[in-house]
Amino acid sequence: MTIQQPQIDTSPKVSDEVRKTTCYMCACRCGINVHMKDGKVAYIEGNRDHPVNKGVLCAKGSAGIMQVNAPSRLRKPLRRVGPRGSGEFREIEWDEAISTAVGWLNELHETAPQKLAFFTGRDQSQSFTSFWAQNFGTPNYAAHGGFCSVNMAAGGIYTMGGAFWEFGQPDWDHTKLFMLFGVAEDHDSNPIKMGLGKIKARGARVIGVNPIRSGYNAVADDWVGITPGTDGLFILSLIHVLMKAGKIDLDYLSRYTNAPVLVNAAEGPENGLFLRDADGKPLVIDRTTGELTAFDKPGVRPDLSATYEKDGVTHRPVFHLMAEKYLSDANAPEAVAERCGIPASRIRAIAAEIARVAFDEAIELDHEWTDFRGETHSKMIGRPVSFHSMRGVSAHANGFQTCRALHVLQILLGTVEVPGGFRFKPPYPKPVEAHPTPHGDRRPGRPLNGPHLGFPRGPDDLLLDDDDNPIRIDKAFTWENPMSAHGLMHMVISNAAAGDPYKIDTLFMYMANMSWNSSMNTKGVMEMLTAKDDDGNYVIPNIIYSDAYSSEMVAYADLVLPDTTYLERHDCISLLDRPICEADAAADAIRWPVIEPDRDVRGFQSVLIELANRMNLPGFTNEDGSAKWKDYADYIVNHERRPGIGPLAGFRGPDGDKEGRGEVNPEQLNRYIDNGGFYVAHIPEGADYYKPWNTAYQDWAVGMGIYDSPQPYLFQLYSEPMRKFQLAAEGHGERQPPEHLRQRIKDTMDPLPIWYETDQQGNEGFTVNALTQRPMAMYHSWGTQNAWLRQLHGRNPLYVPTKLMREHGLQDGDWAKVSSPHGEITVPVMEMAALNENTVWTWNAIGKRKGAWALQEDAPEATKGFLLNHLIHELMPPKGDGMRWANSDPITGQAAWFDLKVKIEKADAPGDAESQPEFDPIKSPVGTGPKDLAWKVGK
Repeated sequence: MTIQQPQIDTSPKVSDEVRKTTCYMCACRCGINVHMKDGKVAYIEGNRDHPVNKGVLCAKGSAGIMQVNAPSRLRKPLRRVGPRGSGEFREIEWDEAISTAVGWLNELHETAPQKLAFFTGRDQSQSFTSFWAQNFGTPNYAAHGGFCSVNMAAGGIYTMGGAFWEFGQPDWDHTKLFMLFGVAEDHDSNPIKMGLGKIKARGARVIGVNPIRSGYNAVADDWVGITPGTDGLFILSLIHVLMKAGKIDLDYLSRYTNAPVLVNAAEGPENGLFLRDADGKPLVIDRTTGELTAFDKPGVRPDLSATYEKDGVTHRPVFHLMAEKYLSDANAPEAVAERCGIPASRIRAIAAEIARVAFDEAIELDHEWTDFRGETHSKMIGRPVSFHSMRGVSAHANGFQTCRALHVLQILLGTVEVPGGFRFKPPYPKPVEAHPTPHGDRRPGRPLNGPHLGFPRGPDDLLLDDDDNPIRIDKAFTWENPMSAHGLMHMVISNAAAGDPYKIDTLFMYMANMSWNSSMNTKGVMEMLTAKDDDGNYVIPNIIYSDAYSSEMVAYADLVLPDTTYLERHDCISLLDRPICEADAAADAIRWPVIEPDRDVRGFQSVLIELANRMNLPGFTNEDGSAKWKDYADYIVNHERRPGIGPLAGFRGPDGDKEGRGEVNPEQLNRYIDNGGFYVAHIPEGADYYKPWNTAYQDWAVGMGIYDSPQPYLFQLYSEPMRKFQLAAEGHGERQPPEHLRQRIKDTMDPLPIWYETDQQGNEGFTVNALTQRPMAMYHSWGTQNAWLRQLHGRNPLYVPTKLMREHGLQDGDWAKVSSPHGEITVPVMEMAALNENTVWTWNAIGKRKGAWALQEDAPEATKGFLLNHLIHELMPPKGDGMRWANSDPITGQAAWFDLKVKIEKADAPGDAESQPEFDPIKSPVGTGPKDLAWKVGK
């Protein structure tokens, strides 16, 4: 008798239908195929046709299925019934929720719009939320960039018209040497992983500069375990070595940067400003004719060395000033090695490797192109060295200048917008002049007269009232942090609680977990949110919060507006905001409801539209008083920011055959859905490099609606706006800083990038650097309530370098007390050899508060997980001068998370073996999830 083998279906049916949309498990915004069975999500995979990920999907993306089934999802609008922070709510209907919000907001709109502070977290619809706030009339709006990466964004835009990550990328096809500075695993993870795989397969070299060797730095060929906060010092030393060796691209500098622009060298109110013609154009000396001329005159060849005398005043080129500053022995490797923790010989070796690849292995592409001066070039010359950087160099009080220094290094090598170097993604590059300046006029019942956020060109653009008081609650765009292009979200609650610069009535936040992992001084912020005045009223009278999940912040709201998950709503990933472009193409995308919510929740953007319609906000209301849009999907299709320019660039016009510019197409969203949820417009060949100066690219960008006219410009090695702030601090001009800030402005706002020590170095006894990184498997704090991702990172130890483990007699699993001038924590430790020898670190946002996220009270996240946030304060320790200085970059106001200094001591394990500090549990408005999460999809 033959053996009967079991009948096994080796190709089971995965799904009934595939719905294509955009992931939201991090900010990569990859394309995903959502497999459906019986109307439910069965499986998520990458979309191979998508321009971002080309089918690759990480653990986060795959785990999206657990987000839409998470027990912690909010189910219905909530109204607080217990004390703030207790988590005690009653469920209400949407009509009551909207009416309550309108009741709080409408009077403010009509009488005192500045008393609304509206701040959003890791939102990707900022062009819409800012439009809403602008029409409400409040000056108090920003998103989370101020505590995340404003130094990187502002530093890049002020210097070269664009920045890393969302605004640009390495030329993965041609680069031969790739350097990463301060890049953790959570940002841009799939594109970087794909790019690293591509270049390593070609034999390209990777150098990782980071105090911590994990993730990308673990697969780098060389790891440079730099001392935190000294990246700028290291970069300026590389610049010193390269300039001294003559390994810089002089032709590139003369053609495409302000290195040859003439600067006033006389003492007085014009000192350090550019010499300009009657049209305001910076002037250079043409080395062919020796004549003074505008930088963009056809045929001009700017001279890097010529000076010019006018009315007895010498004008010197920027390049002279750079040589004086950076050739100084103070920047030599031997002078900086000890502070950087990198031997001088190694700094010189890295500089030599950069120079060798950039100049000895230069590449040429036979692509003809014409520059903005009318000169036609037969080839494109490539310097195949590329750089990438992120929060690690940005989140320091010297981060803005460090970011600028890195861009100056790139530009000196001639590696920006050339084959093998760094390439911009549309809608960048853009000169600073193409961006708005900030607006903050307070006009009851009327919109602001321009956007909240922008790029100041000098003191005249600061947001100060007639008495020189801050107009914004976060003090953005003031003398305390003049160029705060993203606002200061980390200062909103503490300023509001202190009534400084004024009291607010309503705090309205979206997806910003400010009572836990998104705040410095977490315990203090919780106290501020619950603080009462002498009459027993809350200091912040009303708090409205929207989130999809029962986060820690929910407990501190008076009114909770439950959001959908990302598979249940419309979203717009727009060229007006944070698109999904690649260096060779403009691209945008949507999310759409691939499933309907099984709870009484609504997409936050649509809720904002309903609030606007109830209040008849200008911008949302037609002349006859009717609403312009019924929901966010309606807005996406029918809103026009300028004639023919809307949130989405693809399938415009009545027939859907126009891109960039075109009339409204009622079927636009359906066309996106049919196309996989995205649209791509490829840059024509020959226009794909040298974008700031390439006439073919400029003309294409005008056609796409990125510019209204060509915008060629020079890279700003020397920042004239910064010099204008310095001049004011020196006593020139009508608008003057307060006396106590003059010296700081003069010291920090140098128009050429510098490095300066941060304030936290002087705290006696606190000498160990302490950092956090977000793991590759998690981006939002959402991750640690995800049933799959929790298994990767359910708890977090403090990682301690071998040297400190031995000094303190520590072994893996021991406990340590970690203290700062602000507070202390007691946590388990683990040894890590691949770590800067004076730095400890841990994963960010793993620790959870008991009662949040529907987790069990004995969940490892709530017992063994912890936050370093308890050690960080939004204000600096007192200096004895009577001031309390913000723990921020003095130029942009970015939160200086990574300047934290601590001391560690061996400690006994707490009696309950739980990480300290502990907080009382909050009551969960959604209950507690089951021990095992399981469900069946399909038959």
